[in-house]
Amino acid sequence: MQRDAMLTQLGYSPNDALLKQLEAIEKNTVGYEKIQKHIMDLHDHLKVNSSYIALSNSKEYFKIKIESQTPELGVEAHEKVQHFSEKFKIKVKKLDKKETYYIIGFEH
Repeated sequence: MQRDAMLTQLGYSPNDALLKQLEAIEKNTVGYEKIQKHIMDLHDHLKVNSSYIALSNSKEYFKIKIESQTPELGVEAHEKVQHFSEKFKIKVKKLDKKETYYIIGFEH
C-alpha cells in the first residue's frame, strides 16, 4: 500500500512531514510488510468502538487509541486489540494508566 493511501485511510491529509513520520514508523516496526494489512483491518474494526489507529507523536510507532465513552465498547475494543495481537503474532505494548497501545511489530 502506498504511504499516501495509508495516511488517508487513517484519517490524515498526506503531507511531507506525515510521509516522513510514516516512513520512520514503518522502519521501526518489526515485520511491517507482513502486518500492514492487519493494522488497517484493525483500524476499520475499531471504528465502531470509537477507537482508532494513529501515528504516535512521541515514539516511532503506530498507536492504538481506545476512546470509547461506553464501558462495554471500551472492553470490546481492548478484546479486539488482544485478538489482533494473538492471531497475527503482533507485539503490542499498553501504556500505563492510558487507554493506548503501541504496535511494536511482528513477533517471530
